[in-house]
Amino acid sequence: MSQPPLVQLTSRPPKERARLTVNREEREVLIAPQATLLEVLREELALTGTKHGCELGECGTCTVLLDGLPILSCLELALACQGRSVVTVEGMAGGPRLHPLQDAFVELGAAQCGYCTPGFLLASSALLKENPSPTRDEIKAALAGNLCRCTGYLKIYEAVELAAARMRGEPAVPRRESLYGHD
Repeated sequence: MSQPPLVQLTSRPPKERARLTVNREEREVLIAPQATLLEVLREELALTGTKHGCELGECGTCTVLLDGLPILSCLELALACQGRSVVTVEGMAGGPRLHPLQDAFVELGAAQCGYCTPGFLLASSALLKENPSPTRDEIKAALAGNLCRCTGYLKIYEAVELAAARMRGEPAVPRRESLYGHD
């Protein structure tokens, strides 16, 4: 009986040393060339607020800010992020107090199971930086790439409106709507 020929398995490319600025802190990590930013954030840097979702760029749970703009970290190669600023949900607050968006999400119950919340928070943060007074339709458009299975979106929109008002320095009382219009 003869032995089957040995098959040479290809080896993985060696990891590369990379410097990433994540949440205003420079970090040095070894990264496989094919590693996504999502994988590096969660597995190498232990920033688990960024969630694995569909890994196809369709659900928004992996949203982070790259140079202030929301991106889907499951579609971005980590090595391409060198020299750029990455902000995750862990870096939103910038101190011991929560970001106004985080406060509003908690206050209005916009975070149900919480799985999609980091993506919504970061996409909302980018919106409010660009447009401090968005309309409901502008909020909906900015968050259209983020999916939620729990809230029905209404509380999320209300939380963004509340945070925006507070960030503008306005006395803000949460606007309550029913699913069928204004209460």
